[in-house]
Amino acid sequence: MFKRHTFWLKSAITFMFATAAIHATTLFLKPDPQNDTERQLLDLMMNYRQNLMGFHRSTAELVAALSSCFSLLCLLGGLTNAYMLRKKVSGELLKGFVGLNLLVFGPCFVIMLLLTFPPPFVLTGLIAVSLTATYFTIPKESNPPE
Repeated sequence: MFKRHTFWLKSAITFMFATAAIHATTLFLKPDPQNDTERQLLDLMMNYRQNLMGFHRSTAELVAALSSCFSLLCLLGGLTNAYMLRKKVSGELLKGFVGLNLLVFGPCFVIMLLLTFPPPFVLTGLIAVSLTATYFTIPKESNPPE
């Protein structure tokens, strides 16, 4: 089971979809300040609008945009990997595609590890580990996956 690339790719797909869904739910949660300092910080994040080359955006709007993009990145990764698996593409093509995924999700994991808290970096780490295992378990021959 652990030696089959399809197991690892299905795991990566599952983690991508789970990460997209979990992260998307945070877009609908409203932070609840616990003290005066947090209340002031939240007020500034929500209401203070910086001039960004003629566009006036709050920090909360910028965070929401980045958060949305991360959810969409995970959704795109999951959908394209599921499509490749469903179409039973050659091992050579699949290895190249998974390698491209690793070029995106590997650095993404490192950034999450350095700049966020456990849920995002654990989920992104599971994606990166699954993709790495997929990459190294894809058979060398060009036969379609099982």
